[in-house]
Amino acid sequence: MKKFRIFFDVEKEEQWLNEQLQKGYRCTNISSSGFYIFEKTDRNYVMRIDYQDRLSKQKLEGYKATYEDFGWNYMSGSWMSGVRYWQKEADGQNEIFSDRESTGNYYKRLMTYSFWLGTMCLVFSFLLYSDSGLYHEGLWGMEGSLFWKAFLFESPFVLLKLLPLILVILFGRSYYKAYQKYSMLKEQ
Repeated sequence: MKKFRIFFDVEKEEQWLNEQLQKGYRCTNISSSGFYIFEKTDRNYVMRIDYQDRLSKQKLEGYKATYEDFGWNYMSGSWMSGVRYWQKEADGQNEIFSDRESTGNYYKRLMTYSFWLGTMCLVFSFLLYSDSGLYHEGLWGMEGSLFWKAFLFESPFVLLKLLPLILVILFGRSYYKAYQKYSMLKEQ
């Protein structure tokens, strides 16, 4: 089974993947373009997502070896990618973070990840809007059906121009949620 989904919240992605596992579908491949491949299984699996800052190839191998010693199977993520997918058969030890400090460090890494992606989108949106408005200047001078045809034609392009700003909002929301969880851990 192949599914296409795009997530801007790592925790929602992890929740969705575990829902698929509960339905009896084990994830076999995850592409960076949003495609997930599942196969039917009768075993009970659990999946976790970790975010690590960019790791050298040597550090990545050590990172993978540590988790594999605890029974986790590395699913996806290149050495330059920060998002790491782990899966294993459920056995009662289903968390990848062993204490509050490591969980807090995870949320700090998620905040950094969301912050930089949102900042890049914000810079891109300023570059995109610096030379023109959303709609073509001559549009507002048109009348009748010609106006509506031009307006409807240009609207999808306007949405594409607004996409970076929408992404800024989504990554800002992800940052805020990670910040809230990190703050709750620090208070305990």
